[in-house]
Amino acid sequence: MMYQQGPLYLEDLRPGMCFQAPVWQVTEEDIIRFAREFDPQPQHLAPEAAQSTLFGRLAASGWHTAAMVMGMAMRSELQMTGGQIGIGVERLTFSRAVFPGDTLSLEIRVLEVRRSGSRTDSGIIKVHWLCRNQDGECVMEIVPSVLVKARPPANGTP
Repeated sequence: MMYQQGPLYLEDLRPGMCFQAPVWQVTEEDIIRFAREFDPQPQHLAPEAAQSTLFGRLAASGWHTAAMVMGMAMRSELQMTGGQIGIGVERLTFSRAVFPGDTLSLEIRVLEVRRSGSRTDSGIIKVHWLCRNQDGECVMEIVPSVLVKARPPANGTP
């Protein structure tokens, strides 16, 4: 559900708001390319080598899954004024492997919204990112906290 056009400020966000992201198609080539550079393990590098691993076939690295989810989140309906600055992660769970041909979807739900105690121009939101495959199965969940810009005062003073 789109709440408003254009980038959002802290004051535009409320717990319970839910945002969608464009789907992401996972390819064998992308899995292998990511693994070569960042996670060179047999289950991520070659279909033949992956057959003797726990997955029995080529699977994306969890860190590759996290990177794809990040890309989806940055292209989602949740667009913040001045961008988003991650300040921590409360939970990160890889629930199911991601395979070539999977189509990933992402839902972002706002859990908490609060003013920053140390930065008068910002606030912090806690969000729940839920990534599912084409069968609706959860593949990854993450609960990050994000620093977001607050709306400037109407009179121009901080």
